Amino acid sequence: MRHLPNLLTLLRLLLTLPIAWLLLSERFAAALWLFAVAGASDALDGFLARRFGWVSRVGSVLDPLADKLLLVTSYVCLGLSQVLPWWLTLLVLLRDALIVGGALVYRVLVGALQMRPSLLGKASTLAQIILVLAVLLELSWLPSFAEVRPLLIVTVLLLTLCSGLHYVWAWTRLYRRQRKGVTL
Repeated sequence: MRHLPNLLTLLRLLLTLPIAWLLLSERFAAALWLFAVAGASDALDGFLARRFGWVSRVGSVLDPLADKLLLVTSYVCLGLSQVLPWWLTLLVLLRDALIVGGALVYRVLVGALQMRPSLLGKASTLAQIILVLAVLLELSWLPSFAEVRPLLIVTVLLLTLCSGLHYVWAWTRLYRRQRKGVTL
């Protein structure tokens, strides 16, 4: 049973490809259902890992990877389908590349980095998820959601920019502190 959270994470990884295919095929209702299953698996694996202590090193790497892969894939597919603006997709991709690149540079220059998402990072990710869900709802069952899409796009834009800048600021500060500690 202690491997159940990792199996749920693997399920989420496996769902990424069919979700991408459904999005590119403009089968938005089916994509919404699979996206919901993926979201439920994320919530359940997190609950099980915390509640029963079924935490593993593999899970701590795979879980955020599965989340990012699903979200980035959704943005790329919705951008390619011209459902979301290409510049927003690019911004989401660049922010994630900045985070991964920044962590790698920090590791090379200083050493291991405790990767903890910031409050802005969590808010950005949540806004990105809400936008995907709202767009899928709009395109499948609730066309009235089209009215909120521009507001959600602006929210994702602002939170993605702010969280990316915040990570750069926080890691630069941490790097400077480390360098001062080394030279003293």
